[in-house]
Amino acid sequence: MPNVIVSTYILTPSIWDEKNKKTKKMLESNYTMPSEFLLVGFTDYLPLRVTLFLVFLMVYTLTVVGNMGLIILVNISSSLQTPMYFFLSNLSFLDISYSTAITPKMLVNFLTSRKIISLYGCALQMFFFACFADAECLVLAAMAFDRYAAICNPLLYPTLMSKRVCTCFIVLAYFSGSMTSMVHVCLTFRLPFCGSNIVNHFFCDLPPLLKLSCSDTSMNELLLLIFSGVIAMITFLTVMISYVFIVAAILRIRSAAGRHKAFSTCASHLTSVTLFYGSISFSYIQPSSQYSLDQEKVVSVLYTLVIPMLNPLIYSLRNKEVKNAVKRAIEIKCTPS
Repeated sequence: MPNVIVSTYILTPSIWDEKNKKTKKMLESNYTMPSEFLLVGFTDYLPLRVTLFLVFLMVYTLTVVGNMGLIILVNISSSLQTPMYFFLSNLSFLDISYSTAITPKMLVNFLTSRKIISLYGCALQMFFFACFADAECLVLAAMAFDRYAAICNPLLYPTLMSKRVCTCFIVLAYFSGSMTSMVHVCLTFRLPFCGSNIVNHFFCDLPPLLKLSCSDTSMNELLLLIFSGVIAMITFLTVMISYVFIVAAILRIRSAAGRHKAFSTCASHLTSVTLFYGSISFSYIQPSSQYSLDQEKVVSVLYTLVIPMLNPLIYSLRNKEVKNAVKRAIEIKCTPS
């Protein structure tokens, strides 16, 4: 009799685990994909929502106007027809694009009682945001390499940064961004969402969506860490190594004016890189156990709204070539024909 009791005691946990597995499989097999998601956003307090709507509307307007103005300026100014400004115009396009993937829907949700987004709308928002954000990492790296070639190898610069090479950099950036975002979207929306459809964020981002799944998301989290980590690491190392050589080359310049001019051309790019990589790394390159959705919302505002608005200012306020191009464009506009 004691033997029977012992054997029952040993078998009971395994039977219980088997039942749990069967129950989980039944839930996963019988789930229905939600037709829409509810976005929590920032607050339910109406006066604060109206205030945030006005603030973010102004920021988004400045983002579109500033970046679109920079794109137009680069295309109409003959003095800005260089690889650096070719990359800068693409950077401005990416800033407008991934900000537009998120901000209009967020602004609408500030003024509605039910902050909903359709299943397909959620998937598209995630795809375009991830695509443009990944592409921006690669464009920033290409800009660093361009500065390295211009300062460290001026004689080889026309060959290293030919129009064909620059175009290949941009195509690679968009292709890489599209592929990685497609993988994330396809794997995410194959997961079973058996529980709540409430997303604790102001847009459809990958980490908060993974928290809604009732199945094991370790593979998705691993791929997010690998893809984000690899892209961020490769591009960040490209930037850092380029600037190590750039600083070494600048320090060999004898004249103070020459050193100041060389540093000033790189300062704006370094500022943009620091802001972008710092915020993106905080959001995506960390274990899920350390992930805080409330902190993520604050950081997301930085890289989806603030940085795209600041980039035109960062690249133009301390850039004499851009300032001169603006002056010439204004003079041509004001001069009577």
